[in-house]
Amino acid sequence: MTGIQGATMPEIKTTLDRMIHAMEGRFTKGMSPASLLLAYMDWLIHMGHSPGKIAEMMENMLRKHSAFLLWASRAPFDPDIKPFINPLADDRRFKDPAWSKFPYNVISQNFMLHEQWWHYATTNIPGVAKHHENMVTFSARQWLDMLSPTNFALTNPVVANRTLTSGGMNLVQGMQKLVEDLQHSLLEEPPHEGDLKVGRDLAVTPGKVVYRNRLIELIQYSPTTEKVRAEPILIVPAWIMKYYILDLSPHNSMVKYLVDQGFTVFMISWHNPTVEDRDLSMKDYTQKGIMAALDTINKIVPDQKVHAAGYCLGGTLLSIAAAAMARDEDHRLQSVTLFTAQTDFTEAGELMLFIDESQLSYMEDMMWEKGYLDTKQMSGAFMLLRSYDLLWSRMVNEYLLGDQPTTNDLMAWNADATRMPYRMHSQYLRLLFLNNDLASGRYIVNDRPISLRDIRAPVFAVATLTDHVAPWRSVYKIHDLCNTEITFVLTSGGHNAGIVSEPGRPRRSFQIGQQRAEDKHIPAEQWLQQHQKHEGSWWEPWVGWLESKSTEYTLPPEMGSPESGLYPLCDAPGNYVLEK
Repeated sequence: MTGIQGATMPEIKTTLDRMIHAMEGRFTKGMSPASLLLAYMDWLIHMGHSPGKIAEMMENMLRKHSAFLLWASRAPFDPDIKPFINPLADDRRFKDPAWSKFPYNVISQNFMLHEQWWHYATTNIPGVAKHHENMVTFSARQWLDMLSPTNFALTNPVVANRTLTSGGMNLVQGMQKLVEDLQHSLLEEPPHEGDLKVGRDLAVTPGKVVYRNRLIELIQYSPTTEKVRAEPILIVPAWIMKYYILDLSPHNSMVKYLVDQGFTVFMISWHNPTVEDRDLSMKDYTQKGIMAALDTINKIVPDQKVHAAGYCLGGTLLSIAAAAMARDEDHRLQSVTLFTAQTDFTEAGELMLFIDESQLSYMEDMMWEKGYLDTKQMSGAFMLLRSYDLLWSRMVNEYLLGDQPTTNDLMAWNADATRMPYRMHSQYLRLLFLNNDLASGRYIVNDRPISLRDIRAPVFAVATLTDHVAPWRSVYKIHDLCNTEITFVLTSGGHNAGIVSEPGRPRRSFQIGQQRAEDKHIPAEQWLQQHQKHEGSWWEPWVGWLESKSTEYTLPPEMGSPESGLYPLCDAPGNYVLEK
């Protein structure tokens, strides 16, 4: 049976389903109601069939609450009373000394007691699928984060003190900021971008765009030394954000640092996709991205191998390209560096909460409507993973304390989000996150599977200790997949700040170790214990490693290659990085 404009009835029904899911997704922030319901039903059903666990939970509640009531009865009369519950090492919510005074110490300790009980109630239920348990635990934590006493003026001593000292002006200023933010949200106006501008304050390392296609601009940076290493460096950033995380301000630009150390540096700048790019695939990102960039570099710096470095998703793509090149006897890579890049997704952290068949089907329907994954949907997922840092603490500081938000270079970059094409993002989530095809040797490039074991170029892999996006133990799995020399670095900081770790920055440290192809496997926890901590920036040993893998010094190459038809098109940072 044929419907409107030649569409068949099944196609019309499928389109209707997708439209409904897309509209729902605007209210659920991309979370599949079916997936959440399945998780809660799994938990409830198994909880109902575990009377022993229920009895244990009730006994735990009565015992802990009885002890807490005794502690709380002493708290008003003992200003030096020790906490009933010590917060976790990374819990900064109650660090202010005001929280140790009555009655706020009782309020905060009571909240932490309930947090502790809910964690106990949502974990280790016999029979509950691990994925469902993680979703229920995560959801419970989100609700508790929202109800934290830090988020309310009457129960937050820091807000109470500020209100008294300012005569309530903090609340007036906070209300003005709230009204402004609501106006931007309701009218879909872009928020104030701050004083830092790309090309003026950020991404200012001198260079030229020497190649452009539908997907990338390739930037070649101007040399600052009389001679350079013969092997150039190609950096492949993630396209989930703009490339200039690696070229922020002059003092913390990785690009500038490498150029000043005598390297010829090339950077891929990705096009920000629109609805016209909905059918761009992972294959396009490999061929029109990395391979096109390598072909261009080979014309500018002929007869030289290339040091390739990939960041996050760009590192995963680089590992795919490197494996395909090794399979096809393409030996143009001198080395491979991976910054917080996952190649095995079995332990990909809390992002896996958003990855199952129901979630992906739902997300695909949302992307189908627009042709891309919206920046708001991506930022919403990351905000949930770090709700205290990215949501609640910001609301307290701006709406209750009345503090004016300050913007540094990293914050300005973080606000400059990009979109993800429908087809590519669907393939990325299904093939890598859901099916783990790359680690399993099932990932197809040019109609044939690839294996990371084929890579023979030495690998330098960097992970960050507090990474919520690519947990370091997940990044460490590169040791299980590659049959080559691997130098592994675990550095302090998170997914972004741990990578932007220029020399001279205080409170930075790292651990480093090397595994040869013939060495036996070392488990991640054992590696952590065996390797000593070094103070300072990991950039310095990385540059030393690159130099050890390089050959002689030569004169810097031309900007572009006129004889090959590669003329400088415009100054860095180019046009694609400015696309909104």
